Amino acid sequence: MGEALKFFFDRLRVERIADEFARAWPAFPRETFRADASTGLDGLELLDRARHIAEALARALPPAYEEALPIVLASLGAPLADPMGQGMEAFHHHPHAVFVERRGLGHPEPSLAAMREITRRSSCEFAIRPFIERYPALTLPTLERWTRDPDERVRRLVSEGTRPRLPWAARLAPFQADPSPVLALLEKLKDDPSAYVRRSVANNLNDVAKDHPEVALAVTARWLDEAPPERRRLVLHALRGLVRAGHPEAIRLAGGEGGDAIEVSGTLDPPRPRIGSDLRFAIVLTNKGAETTAVLALRVRFPKSRGHRGTTKTFKLPTKRLAAGGTAKFSKTVSFAPRTTRRHRPGLHEVDLVVNGVARPFGAFELLA
Repeated sequence: MGEALKFFFDRLRVERIADEFARAWPAFPRETFRADASTGLDGLELLDRARHIAEALARALPPAYEEALPIVLASLGAPLADPMGQGMEAFHHHPHAVFVERRGLGHPEPSLAAMREITRRSSCEFAIRPFIERYPALTLPTLERWTRDPDERVRRLVSEGTRPRLPWAARLAPFQADPSPVLALLEKLKDDPSAYVRRSVANNLNDVAKDHPEVALAVTARWLDEAPPERRRLVLHALRGLVRAGHPEAIRLAGGEGGDAIEVSGTLDPPRPRIGSDLRFAIVLTNKGAETTAVLALRVRFPKSRGHRGTTKTFKLPTKRLAAGGTAKFSKTVSFAPRTTRRHRPGLHEVDLVVNGVARPFGAFELLA
């Protein structure tokens, strides 16, 4: 989580939540909750802040879950109008989802119904996962019913909540071992009218591909048969991990053809970037042969240092259709800002442009401290 994101849940946010609960339940101990939820908040990251507020809510609400849950639902505002345009505001109801996840696991039916309502304002993709593991006989039919829900956020919860490798969440080991229940749900959503849902379907299938590449390739090959443009874009996004890895069948399904006649050139600006800055790759493809498609990726090899092995990072690039004798010019900017997931080290970095699975030397740059 980015440093700035955690400040979404600040004391003003706590005060707003307190006001909402006080309106829903006049007996809500507003001031006690405000003090409890605000204490210790500053040292926490985004999701831990939401969990901290959820625990404060649990202490402020009636101890009986069947009495507390109606108050939680009564505190909800109207559903969000545009799920793709709300930004951080969708996190406002994350403590509500955490409350249901932690306090409602022994009450699966009312909790699932509550998550349907909460996810229309936020998302319960994290909260629903313990219910999937503990109550598959109840949760999977519920998810199947939700694939036909009129609200796109509820339909997206089906595909996002069942992702085997959802970021920032514990993996769903049963679906990693056997993805067939997930694939049955994705099958019903592959032509969803919402791009918000279809992108989630693609991300789920990309997760499946990491554990079962041949299964994912078989699904995408079938989905590509007479596919409308929206489904084709879904499939290309779902294949991105296998394409980055240079999997020949994934590249073929993504449209990669030949590529031996494609010449690669370009520049790096600046040639000696500093840690914390950006580097722009200006790329030129020249097709010396017949019309073809180039499925592309940029591969950067990071330097070794004492006690550390060098690593490689692959960046997906747009697929290009090249006419006979045609050229394509485009650019890619890579940030070398410090990240928690990668520590940048000074030194020589080598770059390849991968064309239809074949790495072509592109150049090198020295990263300065």
